[in-house]
Amino acid sequence: MLLHDTALVFGRYARQTLRSRFAVLLGLLMPLLHLLFFGPLLTGLPLGGRGSSWQILVPGLLLQLALFGAAFAGFMIIVEKNLGIVERMRVTPVSRLALLLGRVLRDTAVLVVQSVLLVVAALVMGLRAPIWGILAGFAFVALLALSLASLSYAAAMRVRTPQEFGPAVNALIMPSMLLSGLMLPMSLGPRWLDVLSHAVPFRYLVDAMRDAYVGAYATGSMLYGALVALGLAAVAVTVGTRVFVRAGA
Repeated sequence: MLLHDTALVFGRYARQTLRSRFAVLLGLLMPLLHLLFFGPLLTGLPLGGRGSSWQILVPGLLLQLALFGAAFAGFMIIVEKNLGIVERMRVTPVSRLALLLGRVLRDTAVLVVQSVLLVVAALVMGLRAPIWGILAGFAFVALLALSLASLSYAAAMRVRTPQEFGPAVNALIMPSMLLSGLMLPMSLGPRWLDVLSHAVPFRYLVDAMRDAYVGAYATGSMLYGALVALGLAAVAVTVGTRVFVRAGA
């Protein structure tokens, strides 16, 4: 029943996405610009990490894509609430968990497709990474997207307008992005900033993906990154489900 309901909800939103393929490409714009115009500046510079500058930059750009793409997913459900779509779904027998998972899995699928396109562009520009490392990176992107989209929908169910939602998400996402070392390793900064960054969960995902991109799989960073990604996903889906059930979505 849950799988069937989830597939129905996923299909509904997947069809919406397919009708607006330009929006999928538009979501790639910011990380692609960083790749094209920022990446070449780092070539040959000592960045304090293993591997080439591309192996350091691309994992960060992939997580940046997931971070912004999933964190703002809740905007759509605010629109649906205002249009009465959520109210109509409330009276159907569809599982409340499926109403969340269908949306979240659609967002995750879109972000993974965008990640594949970004990696293809990076390979053209000079990225060299083991295939298993690239696949592990996609897994981290999927888990982060699943987590943040769940929390985004949960937060959106608690607000009334996009004007309330947008600033609140920005206030959380921007410091997290800056402190997680998405663009450059935090080890390049002062010691106090590097220490502070360990309080940001995304830091562990960044370090794990950078290890994966140089083929280092049996490392502490990979272990911590996997544990943080799985733990964050479990907590986020639980929180999102409870909010949907209580809100009658």
